[in-house]
Amino acid sequence: MKQADITVTRENAGARLDVILSGELGLTRSACQNLIENGLISVNGEIRPKNYKVKEGDRVRADLPEPKTVELAAQDIPLDVVYEDDDIIVINKPKGLVVHPAPGHEDGTLVNALMHHAGESLSGINGELRPGIVHRIDKDTAGLLAVAKNDAAHIRLSEDLKEHKIKRRYLAVVLGRVKEDGTVSRPIGRSRADRKKMAIDGAAAREAVTHYSVVEHLNGYTLLRCELETGRTHQIRVHMASIGHPIAGDPLYGAKNDRSGEDGQLLCAVHLELTHPRTGERMEFDVEPPEYFTRFVLKKRER
Repeated sequence: MKQADITVTRENAGARLDVILSGELGLTRSACQNLIENGLISVNGEIRPKNYKVKEGDRVRADLPEPKTVELAAQDIPLDVVYEDDDIIVINKPKGLVVHPAPGHEDGTLVNALMHHAGESLSGINGELRPGIVHRIDKDTAGLLAVAKNDAAHIRLSEDLKEHKIKRRYLAVVLGRVKEDGTVSRPIGRSRADRKKMAIDGAAAREAVTHYSVVEHLNGYTLLRCELETGRTHQIRVHMASIGHPIAGDPLYGAKNDRSGEDGQLLCAVHLELTHPRTGERMEFDVEPPEYFTRFVLKKRER
């Protein structure tokens, strides 16, 4: 049994107990509700119901059962390997590929493919369900992803990620005409209304910063270059939607009048820059946007 301690901040005061837990622990609300119902959650030493409204300064303790052992299946799923050595693999992930197993996606993931490709040569730091995974990109986002092949590489890359030393640049097509370059600096947490979504100032919100610049104005859209300073779940998607320019084709945060869904979510990670964990060499990787992305841009290009 593992323990997690949470102190409620002023920003999160008034939220439901299950919502706070979901945001802090990275679990679904139903999973958190099960923990509460089984008496594994206490607030200031007392058992509270799932709809208890937390107060600033409340101390929440969670007793978390150890995860069940799960056997990961190695699956022969094609991988676009951009670079590989004894310490790291850089993958160009296609749209539609989930990064690691989760409820509803127990196999057919990037991790299953990596198990086939690299065998046991993957870092174990992120646990048995996420071997080697240092950072993630969404299922429907294509692009570059770094994977650690040993624990030493994983630790170094994770430290660099926290210190903003790993640069990740995306291309995005957003709805509407973005007039000028800018930065969105707004905290992101789990949505209190929909556990599948993230939201500005959501439960257990954490600092999130996205820089964007205009590449080209299109008919009804804008092609942007986005650079992450932080790496919150769905960060670019949430930030761009928050300023009235959601990602084209985004099924979760997109506009109701968006008709670009047939081309998929138009967001791709095209540039990755990191320091090699063993040699200290600064390395840069670039890929072209996927064909469906380029096709949409050409179709909407102003003439």
